Amino acid sequence: MKPLLIVTAVLEGATGVGFCLAPPMAFWLLLGASLDTPGALAIARVARAALMALGLACWLASRDAHSRAARGVVAAMLLYNVAIVAVLLHTIIGLGLLNAGPWPAAGLHAALSLWCVASLWHPPMQTVTGTER
Repeated sequence: MKPLLIVTAVLEGATGVGFCLAPPMAFWLLLGASLDTPGALAIARVARAALMALGLACWLASRDAHSRAARGVVAAMLLYNVAIVAVLLHTIIGLGLLNAGPWPAAGLHAALSLWCVASLWHPPMQTVTGTER
């Protein structure tokens, strides 16, 4: 579970930082659309904060990857990744935003969803210390 949490921390954290440094460019790269309304910019700011929070949660959970709390973070990331795939597919199919950005993002989140399922499928390993008898 630790590698999954680290990869997720880096990806989501970097995306959040991208939205911090250049929100219009990050938004355009992902969706091929502009942030030309105050409402869209506000939603981008909320997304930025959420992505950075997810990255931090995954990073901290990776330090104790065999805990129930880490499994909870992975379960939450499964929900997040499945939702992102659905949103991106709706963006591509339903809204007709056919630039290249959503396809790799949808594929990445689909792969992360599968990785989450695989990590949750296997129970955490029990660690045995030398003091237990």
